Amino acid sequence: MADASSLTNPFAALTVVVAPAILTNASSVLCMGTASRIARVVDRTRQVALEIASMEDHTGRPFQIRVSQMEKLNRRSQQLFWALRFLYASLGLFASAALIAVIGSVMSYYNFHAAFEAIAVLGMVTFVFAVLGLVSGCVLMVREVQLALASLSEEASLAREHYRP
Repeated sequence: MADASSLTNPFAALTVVVAPAILTNASSVLCMGTASRIARVVDRTRQVALEIASMEDHTGRPFQIRVSQMEKLNRRSQQLFWALRFLYASLGLFASAALIAVIGSVMSYYNFHAAFEAIAVLGMVTFVFAVLGLVSGCVLMVREVQLALASLSEEASLAREHYRP
């Protein structure tokens, strides 16, 4: 339970709102970056599909690498889609946690102790789920980057074979 000085201090509510507000901003930035990565995966998928369609030999290594890239692009798109879902959920939950913190501060100020305690628990649960969503989205983003680098490695290998003097 908070002491009396923190209940009357107008900056107490501000400090409780700051963490969710900063993490709301971080989630927004991650959402924009993830959406951009989805657009790049879509563009690359279209390009690889055109390359596959133009190939006459469907048994050679270049064809197999392009098919492998399409599979990786499909997995990347799914991971990015789930990452974006988690990040948007976190964004909403962090904003909710900030609002809940303000409501809790008002309940505390007016000495509604039972309501304050219920709001505090709700705020903590909301914040924990928001952090879990943020972490999950970030883990998916790292896995997507690993797939992107694996495709890049395959393509570099093919280029070295094709352009070797």
